[in-house]
Amino acid sequence: MTVHLNHTIVAAHDKNASARFLADILGLKVSPEWGPFAPVEIPNGVTLDYMDTADAITPQHYAFLVSEDDFDTIFARVRAAGLTYWADPSHRRSGEINRNDGGRGAYFDDPNGHNLEILTRPYGSGG
Repeated sequence: MTVHLNHTIVAAHDKNASARFLADILGLKVSPEWGPFAPVEIPNGVTLDYMDTADAITPQHYAFLVSEDDFDTIFARVRAAGLTYWADPSHRRSGEINRNDGGRGAYFDDPNGHNLEILTRPYGSGG
């Protein structure tokens, strides 16, 4: 059996601004709107489909595995945007990155409070 994640819907108060935020930070493009969605396709083919809601948003966690060079580039964008970042998902180690499994990782929030993460090694991969 083969199963691949194709897309997920991400709640936003402004789908276009939220999609643009993610695309700008990760160095991606916002795809043309499709129905009620502002999609951002990740290079592995998974799409994050931002959709407007007037309801309260329950923050979700989205982790992006990136190369060491891409981490440097993305992390520089996080810092240039003046975003607070953390080394941990509980947001206790502010202004730090982690070095789990011999890689690097950092967490930061998007405009809707979703917890975004960039990491260079999958957790549990050793190192």
